[in-house]
Amino acid sequence: MKLSVVIPVYNEKNTILELLKRVRAVDLPKEIIMVDDYSTDGTREILKALPPSDDLNMIFQPKNMGKGAALRTGFAGVTGDIVVIQDADLEYDPAEYANLIQPILANKADVVYGSRFLGGPHRVLLFWHSVGNHLLTTMSNMLTDLNLTDMETCYKVFRADLLKEITLRENRFGFEPEFTAKISKTRCRIYEVPISYSGRDYSEGKKIGWKDGIAAIYFILKYRFFN
Repeated sequence: MKLSVVIPVYNEKNTILELLKRVRAVDLPKEIIMVDDYSTDGTREILKALPPSDDLNMIFQPKNMGKGAALRTGFAGVTGDIVVIQDADLEYDPAEYANLIQPILANKADVVYGSRFLGGPHRVLLFWHSVGNHLLTTMSNMLTDLNLTDMETCYKVFRADLLKEITLRENRFGFEPEFTAKISKTRCRIYEVPISYSGRDYSEGKKIGWKDGIAAIYFILKYRFFN
């Protein structure tokens, strides 16, 4: 069993090296696929300065295209058995990979969502952001007939061969509802496990905002009824 850790990166110069250190510290066979989405804050230069390594595949997008596009680029290079999506901002802890992949290794699940709302430790922050997450998850559940608690979580872990069964198109944060809608149509086995969450506020670099929430409603409807 080998993990493919796919990391979309955009303007994370303050966290990227620590994130890479934490991913490498996970004692599991793995490859790391890091896709820089045309960072402009120095992140790109930091990554280019890293020494070559057998465990790290770095890809540099020719222009800023969004999280979904970066993930598609990373997915194209996957050689592992299980894919883990990892943000580069230290909000999610790579030390939890073993718990996330366990339902797949036990042949109970094909996809695992790491839920921030199932009782794991988390930083107390941004009430309205959490309300928005709950509303989007509820709307998604109504149209997919799933009972997820955290559709928008970064931690989506899945069998790599599932990528052959779905076609992903969204370039930006629409990836989250698109992925959820499309895996729901495959009738694959989905689990959730609790995760810790160390959220950032906007002064610390958080990027997703209310406009992305409005867009997510559109994508939930789009991929339920039209794709």
